[in-house]
Amino acid sequence: MEQIQAGGWQAEYPRPQMRRASFYSLDGRWLLEGEPIEVPWPPQARLSGWKGTVGAKLHYERRFTPPPEMLLPGQRVLLHFGAVDQTAQVYVNGVSAVRHNGGYLPFTADITKLLNADENILCVECEDALSRDFPYGKQSASPKGMWYTPVSGIWQSVWLEAVPVRGEIRSLRVTPDKTGAALMVDTDAAEYTVAVTLPGGGVLRRTFCEKAVRLEPAGEGEPPRLWSPEDPYLYRFAVETETDRVESYFALRTVTVEKAAGMPRICINGKPFFLHGVLDQGYFQDGIFLPAAPQEYENDVRRMRALGFNLLRKHIKIEPEAFYYACDRCGMLVLQDMVNSGGYNWFFDTLLPNLGLQKRPDRWPGGRRRKAFFAAHASAVQAHLYNHPCVIGYTIFNEGWGQFDADRMYRICRHTDPTRFYDATSGWFAQKESDVESLHVYFRNKRLRAKRRPLLLSECGGYARPVAGHLYRPDAKFGYGTVRTEAALTDKIEQMYREMVLPSIPAGLCGCVFTQLSDVETEVNGLYTYDRAVCKVDAARMRALAAQLSTAGET
Repeated sequence: MEQIQAGGWQAEYPRPQMRRASFYSLDGRWLLEGEPIEVPWPPQARLSGWKGTVGAKLHYERRFTPPPEMLLPGQRVLLHFGAVDQTAQVYVNGVSAVRHNGGYLPFTADITKLLNADENILCVECEDALSRDFPYGKQSASPKGMWYTPVSGIWQSVWLEAVPVRGEIRSLRVTPDKTGAALMVDTDAAEYTVAVTLPGGGVLRRTFCEKAVRLEPAGEGEPPRLWSPEDPYLYRFAVETETDRVESYFALRTVTVEKAAGMPRICINGKPFFLHGVLDQGYFQDGIFLPAAPQEYENDVRRMRALGFNLLRKHIKIEPEAFYYACDRCGMLVLQDMVNSGGYNWFFDTLLPNLGLQKRPDRWPGGRRRKAFFAAHASAVQAHLYNHPCVIGYTIFNEGWGQFDADRMYRICRHTDPTRFYDATSGWFAQKESDVESLHVYFRNKRLRAKRRPLLLSECGGYARPVAGHLYRPDAKFGYGTVRTEAALTDKIEQMYREMVLPSIPAGLCGCVFTQLSDVETEVNGLYTYDRAVCKVDAARMRALAAQLSTAGET
């Protein structure tokens, strides 16, 4: 079967922090239940072209012939999946290659011994019953309001690469500070060479035998260039063994909590920094979980930068690395949510907290299997995103959905990665341990005051403005109060920041996350329409508001 162009995803190297010359995309035309589908989009998405009914079990098939250069002696062939929801059993030529549970993270199989030199048959058996034992986020079998269309099966890129039998660079782990970076290289090679391109054009080249080393760009006579939203400079580097070579990048930046003017503040590179954020669900009208092309991630980032925002709260979803790479390049900070599993109850988890009942112990049942998987998945997310400088913090639980042992989970996450800050319980149901106090405030504007931790207004706003001709459905109307014009929506936003946000900054408010980047299905409280065709606010006024926040947040 001939490959067809898949909207730009076929040309996108899926792992920008471990880039090899060897790359063969398996995106494009597959068969799902014997009928054509375009991968990497899920079958529920219009871009997939799938015409059938999506059941709980799905059978994918793809025939391919690997490039001859991948089959040379001394090499192994790896098969990579970006994400498959919720479980996947993979077969190559009828032989089991790998099984994976959980629909948001990548997985890999060594298929060297299963390959033919000519045609091969790749089969993926998926099962997605929206099990609450696994992370499922905003997916719902009955989508409406803040619950959205589910996705099933393959929803990220599938690809092959060749790696050497000996001397493979298996992984890189970069821990930066303000002068250099600690580098961990996982390889069985006796030695390897690192070459870092410096801002002035020179190259820092060192050969190491140790697996843990330190890179000091400032030692080459150039001052360190720190990464920030104003100057998102990336140090490009390559690691090379006798048989392998990967290209990557790192950035010099720190994230800390420090006192400034007597108040605890979130600091970037040692300086107080106000997090002017927007909630980003990561949904797209034509591709649901995946845009038409990787460039759309950068487009979304630049849309929000043009409105003055410096942070995206990636809400209950893990994206392909193309998203984080765009944020790294464009200087957009990311507060990354873990993906909810377990149960949700509208009365206990939403209505009562909005009426003021925001205290309760961690009481959610759900079984050891779910809790163990959530903990393992959280650690895997941290490992997956560790090298991305844009990721400055994590949300562990959101509004009590599936919340359990929040203090213990905070300690686990903090031990796994102490270089970011953690919002243990976003919104309400706070326990004892967290790096921030986290509040969701809708329906009213009130002045806020920090106690002993930095205060984060992690959700607010959410004002609905339906735009005719750009609605997912004609009856789409979900939001928190409705306005009809650009001026009215901008007025409403300015009023909220003027009455609640700006007066709270001297009292310890360190960040605010406005709901939300775009409309999503029947939820019409976005700054953009779901198709991204209409910006619903006055961009100049939004930038002026952002300038006020930046000035206030620097004190």
